[in-house]
Amino acid sequence: MNILWDFDGTLFDTYPVFTDLFSKILSDGYAREEIYKELKVSFSHATRHFNFSDEQISYFYELEKSVGLEEIKPFANVEKVLSYAEKNVIMTHKPRKAVIDLLNYYNLEKYFVEIVAGDDGFPRKPDPASYAYLHKRHHLDLAIGDRMLDIIPAQKIGLKTCLFQNPGQGADFYLNHYSEFHSKVNV
Repeated sequence: MNILWDFDGTLFDTYPVFTDLFSKILSDGYAREEIYKELKVSFSHATRHFNFSDEQISYFYELEKSVGLEEIKPFANVEKVLSYAEKNVIMTHKPRKAVIDLLNYYNLEKYFVEIVAGDDGFPRKPDPASYAYLHKRHHLDLAIGDRMLDIIPAQKIGLKTCLFQNPGQGADFYLNHYSEFHSKVNV
């Protein structure tokens, strides 16, 4: 099986850290749950929802650079799924260096044959161009993401889809934990 992965919220549990950074920027005392919920739609959605200025968005990126690699952890059992696949690829809006740094820190880089990152020039999801590019090169079977934004482009090019920790309607498979992969995903 050849799998296309989203990065933030799918391979790595980044949203708790992102929620903390948003909390530092927002002075209105929003509940963590509300911030998290809006971030799970998308970063740009959350910045619009909370009326971030360009300066606040820049400040978020500055704060993110100060987060230690040890603070962002891969999800439990994700390495078992990575090792099961014949090929794994990543499509993320995150900059390539940040992706490579985390993969190397946790010794997961060996599982990926290709990464399309946010600074590679492809249109942003849900545009399917990056997915089509990866599918043409690697004959993908499944796309795994934590948001609808991650599975819409996969559906547009005919891939099976899996939503991780998201009950949104429309995916072929749903996982809350990667330990469930073999019993729930059959491609």
